[in-house]
This record gives sequence, C-alpha cells and structure tokens, in this order.
Amino acid sequence: PPPPPPPLFQAEDGIRDATGGLVGSEMCIRDSLSAEGLEKLKAELDELTNVKRPEVAQRIHDAKEYGDVTENAEYEDAKNEQAFVEGRIQTLTAIIKNAVIIDEKHSRTYVQIGSPVTIEGETGKEKYTIVGAAEAAPDQGRISNESPVGRALLGKKKGEAVTVSVPAGDSTYTIVSIR
Repeated sequence: PPPPPPPLFQAEDGIRDATGGLVGSEMCIRDSLSAEGLEKLKAELDELTNVKRPEVAQRIHDAKEYGDVTENAEYEDAKNEQAFVEGRIQTLTAIIKNAVIIDEKHSRTYVQIGSPVTIEGETGKEKYTIVGAAEAAPDQGRISNESPVGRALLGKKKGEAVTVSVPAGDSTYTIVSIR
C-alpha cells in the first residue's frame, strides 16, 4: 500500500503540507503539473485502461488455453506485464487525483514551478523549465522541482548565483533569465 499522505498544518498564510507548500495553491510542489502534462497523463491512463489492460487480459486467457501454466513462459510474461500495467494505472490515478495545475501566468521576477529559466555555469548557458516530478524529462530541458538544480533555483531572482551540491561535487550557476 502507498505511504500515507504527509501531515497538514495550519500556518499564518493558510494550510501547508510537510514540504511547506500551500495546500490547494500553485505553490504546493507535490504532484505539480502543467495543463499539458495533466492531459498527457490522462491520455496514458486512458490507453492503459482501455487498450493495454484488455490486451494483457486476452494474452493471459490465451496462455491458459495452452494447458499447464506452471511452465508456460507466455503466461508468466503476460502476468508480469499485467502487474506493471496495473501498477502504472494506480500511480497515474493517484497523480491525476492529487494534481495541482501550475499557473501558466507565472512570475518572471523569481523562479517557480513552470518557469523557463536560462542559467550559466562553467560549461556555458543551459535552458530549463522547472516542472513537477511527474513531468521531468531532463533530456528535453524539463527538470524536476525536486532535483538538486530545480530545488536550488526555486525562489531565486535573475542575476542570483546558486550552488548545487551533487555527488560529483558542487557547481555554481547564475540565473541569466526567467521567462
């Protein structure tokens, strides 16, 4: 079973979760998604539920037709795929249920989830968009707000320098622009 949700507590400016995020606002970093990202996850869930799940069920049914399932590789493979599909369906359902849509009209004064940011470090300029963990794709320039770089950039302003600690060592970046 999944772990229980983090506790909520009353703060002066509203109800906050254990991460310090305002519950119900775009500042809550748990399950933060863009509208586009939410639609992609909904499409994936629909595909898994309406296409993949029935396909796997049919594969299991067909494999059972061959007789003894104890030494049936096709049956074992289909059961493993079924476990993966069902697990992914549960994960997507939870993410969608708890999603907080990122405000597309974000601040250009400081970095927040949804901000496209250009930073400059020792290796030159790099462009990233800060997104929730469910949408992270570093190879496409979309880094998680929970990643070391994403976490270091949140709340910072143009011109500020941030130091990021990773296993390979510390790196310093300067925020060139926030769009």
